[in-house]
Amino acid sequence: MNNKKQVPSYQLDAEEKEILQAFEKGNLKSNLEDRKELKTIEEAARNTITKNRRINIRLPDADIKRIKKKAAESGIPYQTLIGSILHQYASGKLTVTI
Repeated sequence: MNNKKQVPSYQLDAEEKEILQAFEKGNLKSNLEDRKELKTIEEAARNTITKNRRINIRLPDADIKRIKKKAAESGIPYQTLIGSILHQYASGKLTVTI
């Protein structure tokens, strides 16, 4: 019985070959060179992994439906959207006028 793993073979198109060659030569550069955007992404990643407390809140159904719709439009889970909004408010990046 042969225990060797079979390596799948792939056919790369011209664009994929060009990308692979650029990668192998070290010619690819990140498109996140904008420091502000990079810091925003890093902060979001840190906030995602540093959750340490669960809370329960009651919200009107109509608000939850609107939040879910906005989250779906943004491509994120609605709990993540709610957490992001609360984090922005708590860190002073979001203000509420009452």
